[in-house]
Amino acid sequence: MIEKIFVAEGIKKVRMNEYFSKELERAGYGGMEIKRTPMGTQITVNVEKPGMIIGKDGRRIKTLTDDVNRRQELDNPQIDVQPIAVPDLSAPLMANRLAKLIERGWHFRRAGRSTLQRIMDKGALGCEIIMSGKLKGPRGRMEKMIDGYIKHCGEVAEEIVDRGYAIAKTKSGVIGVRVWIVKPDAKRPDAFRILAINENVKEEKGEKKEGEEGKEKKE
Repeated sequence: MIEKIFVAEGIKKVRMNEYFSKELERAGYGGMEIKRTPMGTQITVNVEKPGMIIGKDGRRIKTLTDDVNRRQELDNPQIDVQPIAVPDLSAPLMANRLAKLIERGWHFRRAGRSTLQRIMDKGALGCEIIMSGKLKGPRGRMEKMIDGYIKHCGEVAEEIVDRGYAIAKTKSGVIGVRVWIVKPDAKRPDAFRILAINENVKEEKGEKKEGEEGKEKKE
């Protein structure tokens, strides 16, 4: 019974994410978070251009909230719009941008490398891009591009890796785009720092040892 509840909640979240991806595409949709509160359901939507969602006198966001309420997916939904500080470090947003480049006719390798370089130039610790589908020819294939530090599994991966997924619809077929980003402020559990050794301290230690050896010889 508990498993069914979790599955149902997951399906609702996926549906809402697909809905916002379609409705807020022009505003630069970059993912959402859902939290249950005593007053209802708090939906935090991250976008590149929050002004396009809020609209004049908040009319646009009110219409959006009413539409979400009519879908009856969530109880008493309340939408909070938050701007994305660095759009190039948002995995969902960059996945959508990459999908759009492929739909416009960019070669998948050129589009992927350009997106990867753009993300790393913004200071990301690591990034992985995977494109799969009919990239070239009638058969499906996969292309992977990776740079920097990335984690694929475990609790650490869940905490520090920002994930994004989008679909590019081309004439040859559908291409899935997956973008994983480790942001600059991510705390790496396996990170270490090498401290520089002060040469003066080494020399002092060496002199002390020589002095001690001289004393022992005299004795």
